[in-house]
Amino acid sequence: MNTHSKTLLRFAALFGLIGAMMGGHMAGAGSYAFRPIHAHILVVGWLTLFGWAVFYKVFRISENFMTRLQVRTAIVGSVGLTAGMWLYMVKPFPLPEAFTLILYIGGGVALLVSFLLFFLITLSVRD
Repeated sequence: MNTHSKTLLRFAALFGLIGAMMGGHMAGAGSYAFRPIHAHILVVGWLTLFGWAVFYKVFRISENFMTRLQVRTAIVGSVGLTAGMWLYMVKPFPLPEAFTLILYIGGGVALLVSFLLFFLITLSVRD
């Protein structure tokens, strides 16, 4: 059983649901304040995680430290980037700006690490 594919697929589905609900809310409210967060939730959370889930299902990649780290940084990065972006840009709670900025940037860095690891993993794919 490929746990990486299943884990990424479930998180992609969750991000897709959140992104679709957010889009419906914006359309109904007539306000597009969440537009950048909505876009990142769908592109990073739904599309990217789904693409990686398909990759792990199609290609027989052995589960090792690098693949586990790639999946974990993908999830942490997607959640951190989008949640941090929401907290930093929308400011729904009176949190210190340093905290929201660290979450936002930290999520982005984790996501960049995940993309780098994914690239390195693809180099090991055999025909």
